[in-house]
Amino acid sequence: RDQLLGLPVHERDWVVVGATATDMVHQGFRLKDKVFQVYLHPETGDEHALARTETKSGSGHRGFVLEFGRHVTLEQDLGRRDLTVNAIAQSESGEIFDPYDGREALKARTLRHVSKAFSEDPLRVLRCGQFLARLAPLGFRVDEETRLMMRRMASSGSLDELSNHRVWNESAKALRSRAPSQYFELLFDLGLSNR
Repeated sequence: RDQLLGLPVHERDWVVVGATATDMVHQGFRLKDKVFQVYLHPETGDEHALARTETKSGSGHRGFVLEFGRHVTLEQDLGRRDLTVNAIAQSESGEIFDPYDGREALKARTLRHVSKAFSEDPLRVLRCGQFLARLAPLGFRVDEETRLMMRRMASSGSLDELSNHRVWNESAKALRSRAPSQYFELLFDLGLSNR
């Protein structure tokens, strides 16, 4: 996303397809996060996550069953992302993989959900807000259908399930952005100002 927008790239998120935890360990990767199957590269220290799918199984942003394995495709992994602009991948050779039209959303300066699964994780409302705060100076806005989905999530009370720590993490990122007021204006518009 940042590279396509001409912004500095500060970190790269690697997704490993067609591998298992055993494969990663045999290649010398060190386990960093057992739940999300994130490994550290033996030489660079870069984070590499096994491709995964998620199925909602309970309340809150942790109420998911995660599935890993050689059978999980890159498209399936990207399909669980929050916004289409965050569901774009690039291979080491430079090939862009964009099954959810993230590049079109970048051109249109629109933050749009990847799928209806967006509504399964209340943290995504805050994440969308902090991306808006970061990208609003470039002309980005929240897609109306996505905004409506977030309004329904806010009115359902699902954001009450979030820990103070998670709320603060997203809020702090928004405060460090170029347009923090956009974050708070969005939350106010969604009816979250009194929570």
